[in-house]
Order: sequence, then C-alpha cells, then structure tokens
Amino acid sequence: MKKSETVREHAARETRLKGVPLSDGCVAARVCLFNEKRHSNLPLYRVSGSGAVRETRRAKRAIELASARLEEVRERVAADVGPAEAEIFVAQKMIIEDPKLHDAIMKVVTDEGANAEAAVMRVLDAYEARLSAVDDAYIKDRASDFGEAKRRILDVLANMRPSLQCAGEEHCQRGRNRVIVAEELTPTMTVDLDTEHVMGFATERGGAHSHGAILARALGVPAVSGLPGLRDRVGCGTEILVDGRSGEVIIWPREETVARFCAVRSGGVKMPAPVDPVPGLRVMANIRIAEDVAEAAAMKAEGIGLYRTEIEVIAAGRMFTEEEYAERYLRVLRGMSGAPVTYRLLDIGSDKPLPFVEIPREDNPSLGWRGARFLLGRPDLLRAQARALARVSRHGAINVMYPMIADADQFAALRDAFRAETRDLPQGDIRHGVMLEVPAACLQAKEILDEADFASIGTNDLIQYLYAVDRNNERVAHDYHPDRPALWRLLGEVAAASAQTGKPLSLCGEVGADTRYTARLMEMGITTVSVNTRLIPAVRAAAARRPASGAKAE
Repeated sequence: MKKSETVREHAARETRLKGVPLSDGCVAARVCLFNEKRHSNLPLYRVSGSGAVRETRRAKRAIELASARLEEVRERVAADVGPAEAEIFVAQKMIIEDPKLHDAIMKVVTDEGANAEAAVMRVLDAYEARLSAVDDAYIKDRASDFGEAKRRILDVLANMRPSLQCAGEEHCQRGRNRVIVAEELTPTMTVDLDTEHVMGFATERGGAHSHGAILARALGVPAVSGLPGLRDRVGCGTEILVDGRSGEVIIWPREETVARFCAVRSGGVKMPAPVDPVPGLRVMANIRIAEDVAEAAAMKAEGIGLYRTEIEVIAAGRMFTEEEYAERYLRVLRGMSGAPVTYRLLDIGSDKPLPFVEIPREDNPSLGWRGARFLLGRPDLLRAQARALARVSRHGAINVMYPMIADADQFAALRDAFRAETRDLPQGDIRHGVMLEVPAACLQAKEILDEADFASIGTNDLIQYLYAVDRNNERVAHDYHPDRPALWRLLGEVAAASAQTGKPLSLCGEVGADTRYTARLMEMGITTVSVNTRLIPAVRAAAARRPASGAKAE
C-alpha cells in the first residue's frame, strides 16, 4: 500500500496511540515530517594516494566547522533558553573534538581507502551502536549524542542543514504551527528548526532524559516518544494531537476530542495569563533550574514547592562546586521575594544516573542505591550542597527536602549528616523535610513528621512503587494512573498524620497538577500543591470552581 493510501485510510477514523510523555503540554496541529534521509545519497567511494590525503583534509575541515557551529548553537541556546541547557551542546562538541575520534576517522580513510563521508559514518555508527547496546536507559539516551555528532559532520561535508521532508515544496510550512514527526527527538531538531513556532514533537523513540527531551521541556514544547511505526501512519499535513502529559497521540482527532484534550487548537505553546491566589489552596511552583524562578514569579506562585537540584547537574555533565550551588540557590531565594523555597537535595540513581559519578551497576536501580541511600553513601557529594544551602539560609528561611526517604531513622541519619557538614558555618533558619514517595514512609508518616519539620508527597514515584509499574515503559503505561483506591487511602492517612502532628504537608507530583483531583485533595486536607508553572492558573481556577462543602465533586 502506498503512503498516500495509508494516510487516506487513517483519515477516515480517529487513531489513538500511547507513547512515553517527554514534555508537558497539549497541541493539535498538522504534521511536518523531519527529513531522516538527507544523508542517504551521500557519495561513498574508494580512495588512495593523493585521494586519501584529500579526504583526510576534508574530514578534518568538516570536524573543525562542525565544532565551530556547535559553539554558535551553544551560545544561542545559553542566551535564548538557559546555561544549563546550553551545556548539552558541550557534550557533543567534546565528542567531535576528541583526538581519538579524529585518529579513528583518519585511520579508516588511510588504511581502508574510504572517503570522508564513509569514514565518519563507520566510526560514529560504531560508537553509537556500542552505547545503544548497554543495558542502561541513561547511557542509551547518551548514545544519540554520537548520532548527532555524525549528522553535524556529514551536514558540513554535504553543505546541507537539517530540514523537513517536504522542505522546498510550495506547500511546506517548514514546521511553522506544525507538529514535527521524526524517528527520534534530538537536540538538533529542538534548536535548529524554527522552534519558536513549532507546536510539538512526536517521535518513534527517545528517552525522557535524552538531551532532546530536556530541551523540549525547557522550550515548553509538548513532546511524546515511544511510538514505533508512527512515520508510516502519517504524512505531511496529517492532523495530529499530542498530549505531552499523558503520552497520548491521536491521528485525525475529532473536534470533540481536541476540545476535551486541549484548551486551544492552535497558536503555539504560550504562557497562560497569571491568576491571583485563591482561598483554600496554596499553589506553588516546581522548577528544574534557577532560571525557572522568573517564570514562577510571573505566574504568581506562592513559593517554590520543589526545586529539583539535580537537573542542572545532569545537564552540565559534572558536579558543581559549593560556590556554583550557592549562586543558583541564592538566585532562586531572591527571585521569590520572601515566599518559601524548598530545595530537594540531589535525587540521583534509578532513572537519573550520573555517568560522571561512580555508581555500581545494579540489576534493579529503581530499588537500589538512589535518593537518600545515595546521599548517605556519598557524604562528599552531600557536603557541597549542604554547605551551599547553609550559606544561602543567611539571606532568608529555606526548606531542605530529603528524597526517597524510607523511614524515620533514615531521615534522622541524613538530617544529622547535613547538620554535621554545616556545623562550622553561620546560618539562618533551615527547615528539614521529607519527600514522601516510598509507600513504607507514607505508612510511617506520623513517626516521620514527629521528627521532620514538613513533608511533601511525591505522587509520581509513589504510584510507581505502590502499583509496581514503570511509568516510562509504554507496555505498562496504561497501569500508571491515580484512579485507584489504595493511593487515595494512603494519601488520606498521610493527610491525617499531618493534621495530628501539626506539620505542614504539600503534594508536588503530577496528581497535584491534574485539575480532576483538585477538589478531592482539598477535601481530604491537602491544601498546598506544587506544580509546573504553566499549570498554576488552571489549578487555581479548578480550586475556585470546587463544589461547596458537602457537595459531590465531579
């Protein structure tokens, strides 16, 4: 069946696919296909003698120009998106500038008589395949950096730029007000295309912690991956809906489907108008990097409920110094102008390993050396972060939250380690709290809150552990949802423990951002939530609409 016939067949009905959510947001628009085959017709030929000399010069020149272009990209991303995201392109630049890579490419030219294009493809394909074969999601995501490096060098050799499949044709919109469909979400797609006007991304593969996904989230562009065969189902101009929160992608969606999933059909992903705080519910912001504080303040967040301090470290590809931590933390504190700020200590391990930190290989990293266990086992890494936070506390009260706590004893041990590392420093008001995301900790909530100053429920991991379901696995993603009695029973018990001890409680997982559950959370006594800044207005609107006391919530 021809591609056009396949598209027409699907046009007659709404087709729903379930993928892995990469970047929040919902859009409905027509498709532009990314040109995956722009290097398929590159000349491949044998060389020798002076021909080999010429090809080594071509390869060397292409590597130099690709590196220079990457530096331009890094500077542009640093200015337009942020310095943490710009570090992504440093990793690619390091690959391209690696002398061992140069030697390997030149060796293929001189020893095997391959031209520059063939040598670049052979060497970098081998590197990418080697990393892709590693049984580690984070390492697999990093394999795409080698593919990106290859494509950038080949672009220079062929004098071409990344493009869309129908680019140059009269009808091509070049991604403007379109959803880009591709094999994999890459940093090149997110920064070299006109992402100011791109509506969304839908790809066949690509991990939630790949560099492309990180950039899509930073740009605020909805994205979903894990959709094998998607490119065979759609063509340029196919109507598609992408829900970056649920991971659903709908081909040829009906009007009522679009209305149900997305507030608007087109117009790009823009910040909604801020909404003033409402009585009965305190809505704070989740942030990933220090620069996000400006957006949180613009949305009138009533504080930072969750600052994921590991994200900038992951993006930078290295650990920060005490000074670097302190500079970022102080920027966030000052940016909130006296509103509370909660800094979660490094949540490393499981789906967030650090290749630059020695972590033993584990058969089941989700149940292994992560979160609190990791911090207790690496006091050297805890030290810089703890001391930076203590220094920042002199400028205003701060909340420090400990991740993946299993019980009261573990919390006490980690809090005592924090205090031991900062004993010699003058400091202000520091409140120590717990991230409740392990079922055992929720069951021991009262005992933990007797020790802690506050707690926040992390529903993302809590649902995962409570129901033994991997939220990033498209095969079982249908089982990852909050509409189950056990979760709500557990949340009720935690809320009761908070009321009994008089200790503050918030909720910072995705359940807090889902307006279907706003009234239900408030009714059980969870009256502080922390959500993505873009969702603050919607959550406040839901709180304002909630039924009067005694009425049944929808």
